[in-house]
Amino acid sequence: MAEQTATLAGGCFWCTEAVFNDVVGVSRVESGYIGGHVSNPTYRQVCDGNTGHAEAVRITFDPDMIRLDDVLDIYFATHDPTQLNRQGNDVGTQYRSAIFPHSPEQEQAARAAIVRAQADWDKSIVTTIEPLSEWHPAEDYHQEYFAREGERNSYCMAVIAPKLRKFRKSFQHRLKQQEGAL
Repeated sequence: MAEQTATLAGGCFWCTEAVFNDVVGVSRVESGYIGGHVSNPTYRQVCDGNTGHAEAVRITFDPDMIRLDDVLDIYFATHDPTQLNRQGNDVGTQYRSAIFPHSPEQEQAARAAIVRAQADWDKSIVTTIEPLSEWHPAEDYHQEYFAREGERNSYCMAVIAPKLRKFRKSFQHRLKQQEGAL
């Protein structure tokens, strides 16, 4: 079966990218912006919160190795889908929890994943399902950010490193071979 693409927003794209780079069956994770009304937005414009874009990742995966349902379950387990327009200290619509389906089948899978994930949360999930719109890759310095800069960035070590440890513990069967242990 040919590779598929999923586009997910779950707060800071550095965090989401770091998680999915660890997943067996995922061949590429690209950070970028989606869901807004400005052509070719910059990181600064998106951070200002006036473009309508979300920080997101575009995940390319092999459905023979990992199903979309598993991708979505990992997504819901690695961010807080009950926080409206924020993840931790990152606040604004650019940090919203959103799924941008690439097909009617993906939309159906997203709706089912929300129902599955709700069982794990006391509060209501606020993740939106939004129409797929133009994808804007983030600037080069955002790509593979945690792998390149994480240990030198106190935000990453305080936020992403614990998230990765939790993910690696909970989803050991889905991990690529790890070099280091965080």
